[in-house]
Amino acid sequence: MTRRRLVLCLAAALAGCARQDRRAEPVEPVPPLAAQPAPADERPLIVAFGDSLTAGHGARLSYTDFLQKELDGRGYRYRVVNQGISGDTTGGGITRIDMAARLRPHVVVLELGANDGLRGLPVEATRANLAEMIDACQRAGARVLLCGMTLPRNYGPEYIRSFEKIFQDLAREKKTPLVPFFLEGVATRSDLMQPDGLHPTMEGNAKVALHVMKYLEPLLK
Repeated sequence: MTRRRLVLCLAAALAGCARQDRRAEPVEPVPPLAAQPAPADERPLIVAFGDSLTAGHGARLSYTDFLQKELDGRGYRYRVVNQGISGDTTGGGITRIDMAARLRPHVVVLELGANDGLRGLPVEATRANLAEMIDACQRAGARVLLCGMTLPRNYGPEYIRSFEKIFQDLAREKKTPLVPFFLEGVATRSDLMQPDGLHPTMEGNAKVALHVMKYLEPLLK
């Protein structure tokens, strides 16, 4: 074998080894793309603050679920936060209103007082508690939409009249809009109320949302 041919054979052998070495090198895995955090929801808030009527007791969807759909459908960029607690009274609301105010909501839909009336609590205490909650919301820069309530007729005309007057007087004194009766068009329809006669069905909650929306819409930007 000539010297030139020997050199060529050696070069070819070395090249083959280099290719084998490259194939044997471990391949670094490509790390997966990190999941991007969801953007923060910076829409202004509407806090629905109330009792079981706000919480949606016994129904698959509360009125606030339908209210959110209504806002979205009409092009309003607001996020509804449900802060309803079943069984709550205005006294209970006092203990948690500051938490709601700290959220800096644009509007607070204040629906409390029904359980006070059903328990026959003094109307003066209910009125004072509602006034304190309205003040706390207004100090935080929120508009308040006060929701009026009434009671079953067996509570007697005098107590019912005094109870209903709470909401009318506060709306005037605090210069806040009023939903005259939260369950208007629903409470008297058995097909929209649950068997307990106190809480709307899911379909009833849809009607409540449309009713509340009439008074809420003028407060929106």
